[in-house]
Amino acid sequence: MKKVLTLMLAALLCIGASAQIAQDAFNKWHQNKYSMFIHFGLYSEYGGAYEGKPVTFGYSEQIQSFAGIFSDWYGDTALKFNPEKFNADEIVALAKEAGMRSIVITTKHHDGFCMFKTATTDYNSVDATPTKRDYVKEISDACRRGGINFAIYFSLIDWHFPHAYPISSHNCDFITPQHHEFTKAQVTELLTNYGPVSELWFDMGSNRPEQSKELYELVHKLQPNCMVSGRLGNGWYDFAVMADNTYPEGALQAPWQSAASMFDETWSYRSWQERGDKHVKAMEKLRSLINVVSHGGNFLLNIGPRGDGSVVEFESEVLKEIGAWLKENGEAIYGTEASPFREDFAWGKSTRKGNKLYLILSGEYPANGMIELSLPGYKLQDSKGNLTSASMKGNKLNVNLPQNAYNDETIQVIELTFDREVLPQTSANSTRTANYSYDCFDYYSNYRSTVSYEWALTKKNATKLALTYTPQELGKEIELTTSGNDKAQLVKLEGGKAITLKIDPKTKWGKRYICGPEFNLFDRASTIEASMDKVPLRKGGEWKEVTEEKITLPVNLIEDYYMMQTVESPKAQDILLDVAAGNAIEVYVNGVSVMKHNNPYRCKYREEKVLVHLEKGTNQIILRAYNRFEKETTILLRPSTEQVIYKQDVTLNAPTERVKVRQTGLATLHTDTELHNLRVK
Repeated sequence: MKKVLTLMLAALLCIGASAQIAQDAFNKWHQNKYSMFIHFGLYSEYGGAYEGKPVTFGYSEQIQSFAGIFSDWYGDTALKFNPEKFNADEIVALAKEAGMRSIVITTKHHDGFCMFKTATTDYNSVDATPTKRDYVKEISDACRRGGINFAIYFSLIDWHFPHAYPISSHNCDFITPQHHEFTKAQVTELLTNYGPVSELWFDMGSNRPEQSKELYELVHKLQPNCMVSGRLGNGWYDFAVMADNTYPEGALQAPWQSAASMFDETWSYRSWQERGDKHVKAMEKLRSLINVVSHGGNFLLNIGPRGDGSVVEFESEVLKEIGAWLKENGEAIYGTEASPFREDFAWGKSTRKGNKLYLILSGEYPANGMIELSLPGYKLQDSKGNLTSASMKGNKLNVNLPQNAYNDETIQVIELTFDREVLPQTSANSTRTANYSYDCFDYYSNYRSTVSYEWALTKKNATKLALTYTPQELGKEIELTTSGNDKAQLVKLEGGKAITLKIDPKTKWGKRYICGPEFNLFDRASTIEASMDKVPLRKGGEWKEVTEEKITLPVNLIEDYYMMQTVESPKAQDILLDVAAGNAIEVYVNGVSVMKHNNPYRCKYREEKVLVHLEKGTNQIILRAYNRFEKETTILLRPSTEQVIYKQDVTLNAPTERVKVRQTGLATLHTDTELHNLRVK
């Protein structure tokens, strides 16, 4: 595991030239796995209601926006904001009992009200409220006394600062130069006046790349060991962050975190929230924790204290129940790495640590009462937990489970010990496996990016590779990393032998259709369901026929269009397409995403090629054009005039059974490698 963490840190340090995160600091953050988020501010006084009525639309911490409260009226709330029951030591004690290893508190949310003493504005808890208290200081001091990490949340949106953009529906406006300087001043105070900060959780706003870089470097100048969240934008981060209450489809090749609220509808206190059964909620959030950790991430679970500062009893009890489970089963969570298996299983999740594999029975009892896993080359030495038997038969691990392995009261864990370190597994069928991170301009363009591809070769100790690719990849430099060799081999894609794809003349292209636009995040599932009777838009709509293969359409911020075309193929065959979009693009073939990436920042149009495989019969191709910044978007979808690909032979520096490939010279380690057309044999 130490080698895995070292490699992750090495990758992390390449992201920004100023990063100086120590190995110990990174290891501690990565191994802690589970933290407390606290949404507490002026909005807590409202409890999700305004003028005696529940505000049912939007998050309650954004009630100023969703209830349409005038800024001066909202500001006057500070005159009565008196959280006398806020007890930092009790909150730290609760976090520790819950099994959490750090606390992240909201220092300033979108409303601009600071929960700390600041020289930049009197709109803060010390100068503007009857309490005259610095809540950030109280939590930071309590964390040090309690022996857990202290971390902070900071909003890049500020509805109170005169030189910031006003409240928008999406909270992801550009940051003005004056606002950027204001942010730097407050971040400097927070990283100077409150001792060690383990992570800085930036949120929302849309920085330009140079603004993100400047803030990232400022953080590491003031606190070299402070991990920076992905919502700073433009790839300048130390750990990726999912969208609210969401989880990635698989393990990532970068440090990452999922933030979850106790109730998806809100992060801050909501007086009228229907809370339900505590045990059911505890099991729901425990399964979320297990899901995140099994995919290699850290879990940040939120509480929202009342306006008087007290913790909601329901939330306290939920956390304590999760903590009781962790007290018994924490070895399967803390300090672990992602499941060694690429696929997910209906029976539950798994984690690994050294030579131990943990099977966490968080799913459903398998139909035959048995868990079967492929672990070639491993020998089982010991097994613990609620099981009938566990054994290795050849390369297969078989675990027989009793009927009582699953129940509504708890989630059981099986610990298996092997003769050597349990490492990630790949199937030896020469198929391509994608390795993921998260790339973004900002919150709305955040998506699971493909940072490299891996092939498990069918021939052992291979010394030569045949690379095939399209004109799209010509001139690119790639980095080949082979098993057992840490030094990468650089290869220039120079063309090699040109091969003409022979498209069957009976192939028939159908009509083109467009649907949209619609407000959307770029990060959506890698599969899609669409037909003439079903559009991929969440709010409905219809497909409209267009005759143009290239079309320019009006579009608002954070909207996308879909173009669909069917192809009747008389046989299975490969075909080269010309595609194009503006800020970002995705291509689906028969419902599965085959290419997805952001284009360069503020790119209005980019044309490229994608190699797709058609099955015999009717095939569906869908292009998704995503817009983050512009007022119009141009979409292109057509078969390429020249159906040419290239084959290039490469002699390896050392024999190998596995090869990993990524493009060099990209903006950050999270930027999509854009090698979706590359094939290795």
